[in-house]
Amino acid sequence: MADTTENEFLKTYDANAFPRPSVAVDVALVTIDDDRLQTLLIRRNEHPQRDSWSLPGGFVRLDESLDATAERVLATKAGLTGVYLEQLYTFGEPVRDPRTRVISVAYYALVPPEKLRRVAIGADQCLAAIRVPWAGETGGAVELLAPNERRLKVAFDHGEIVGMVVKRLRGKLAYAPVGYALLPKRFTLLQLQRVHEIINGSTVNKDSFRRRMLASGELEETGAMQEGVGHRPASLYRVSARKNVPHG
Repeated sequence: MADTTENEFLKTYDANAFPRPSVAVDVALVTIDDDRLQTLLIRRNEHPQRDSWSLPGGFVRLDESLDATAERVLATKAGLTGVYLEQLYTFGEPVRDPRTRVISVAYYALVPPEKLRRVAIGADQCLAAIRVPWAGETGGAVELLAPNERRLKVAFDHGEIVGMVVKRLRGKLAYAPVGYALLPKRFTLLQLQRVHEIINGSTVNKDSFRRRMLASGELEETGAMQEGVGHRPASLYRVSARKNVPHG
């Protein structure tokens, strides 16, 4: 073997010498609407776990990167492109899928509600509200609710995947400006505050939050005000062009 070249070694290499698990990508699409975290679910029309609800997902093709698979899943199953997308975590419990050994690389996509409203939601799709039964960054599965507040039966470990998204977002809000990806291009400070409160599941002090965000250098005034509101219109802000910040 010491005298064998790499090309000679590869010609005789047996890829079937070791068991090979299947690799999938599941994408948790997250938005905020009606003052709630929501995610897109798809009803499974075939076994396994037929009639339960799952995240958009698909198996990784042999000529495809993980990122490309996530983008394909979002485009084909949710009709979305050009959104904030980040790899989350790898889920690999041996019995997570009854078909075979499937390792899932989970991603999450953050989408402003205005953009999601332009996407047609099919009969076998649902924007499910996320109910988080734990505080802070405890972590764990979440409950996913239909529009009529009925708790949905969720396939595989997808409740744990969505729970990991919430945990990640709560952790990142303290040091990374991920909340802007859930807002329109122009927004009020109150809208930004509500995004933080809804993700964290707790209220913040309005005055200290405003001071902190205005001092962050992440925002700039647009010079415009809210329109069509039944109260005193608030100033509209946008993400500063000087900052590399994901936003809607």
